[in-house]
Amino acid sequence: MPTDRDYYEVLGVDRDADDRAIKKAFRGLARSLHPDVSSEPDAEARFREVTEAYEVLSSSETRALYDRYGHAGLRSGGFTPTQFDIGGLGDLFAAFFGDDLFGGMRGGSSRRGADVAAEVEIELVEAASGATVQVPFEVAVACARCGGDGVEPGTTPVRCDRCGGSGRLQQVSRSVFGEFVRTAGCPTCSGRGVIVEHPCSECDGAGRTVERRPVDVDVPAGIHDGQRIRLSGKGHAGAQGGRAGDAYVLVHVKPDPRFVREGNDIYSQVDLTIVQAALGLTVAVETLDGPTELEIEPGAQPGEVRVLRGKGMPVLQGFGRGDHRVLVNVSVPRRLNDEQRRLLEAFDAASDEHTYRHDESFFEKLKSAFR
Repeated sequence: MPTDRDYYEVLGVDRDADDRAIKKAFRGLARSLHPDVSSEPDAEARFREVTEAYEVLSSSETRALYDRYGHAGLRSGGFTPTQFDIGGLGDLFAAFFGDDLFGGMRGGSSRRGADVAAEVEIELVEAASGATVQVPFEVAVACARCGGDGVEPGTTPVRCDRCGGSGRLQQVSRSVFGEFVRTAGCPTCSGRGVIVEHPCSECDGAGRTVERRPVDVDVPAGIHDGQRIRLSGKGHAGAQGGRAGDAYVLVHVKPDPRFVREGNDIYSQVDLTIVQAALGLTVAVETLDGPTELEIEPGAQPGEVRVLRGKGMPVLQGFGRGDHRVLVNVSVPRRLNDEQRRLLEAFDAASDEHTYRHDESFFEKLKSAFR
């Protein structure tokens, strides 16, 4: 579950800390909280909390959203923490920094797969109700012939003599300040610890092949144009058994000529003649849920707004819906024949000060329209 604690407090940094300070704080906490190192019973839960905090604060986009709106802003923006297995924490650390959690204490060179991205376009009505769309991705998947290890079936790789199978080489240098140990991947076996003499004929030893696959993406109701959906583990397969990357889907919501969206509210317009506005009537108004009847009382004025409560967009990852606001537009005739002009002049002659009584000023109506 996502944490509700302050992310700056979780990492132990100030709110104005730069990227370098945030990275340094995370590295220190991640190493000390790994369950293979820490004896604290809540080490795993705290590690996940620290990782979530780093995910948010290391990105300028999510950090700005968090600084301004807090946890609620992140949830509204579609952020969800990365889910990972406790056995793959070293791969998670490598995904952030390009190195192992323990600086080379384990063999092999498993690496997290790269992320992939795609775009999808949906209708405004689909954004209101939620939709499942199929998005094709070209991703690297584990080779079916060799199972992802890059070795031809029936053959066995040999241990690298240079690194002794560890995949790492250590170099010790001495200075007046003492001894320094530098660890790097073995260049002979490329950090794998073994040498593949007979690479897989299907993937040429890479352990992965490229495949085009469709993925069903659940678009949540209330999503905004330009928001992204993350699909954990749907990206490129990791190297040498590493965790797969993530897939990101950028959602575009097409404009609907019937509506204008402002936040979670929907705006539309109903056109009336001066006769309809004066006498009143019931009109059919298009909403996100289909047509609904709206009663216009006699004497409707241009610029008035009728509110349909709860007929707007759903609140993303929340409860309730916005409103649908209908702006009343009264059309004034531009061309009159002689009979129409005579009737209007007769009507004007029969009018008095009560006929055009003003309930609110023009500026009050203008403010109501914008509200």
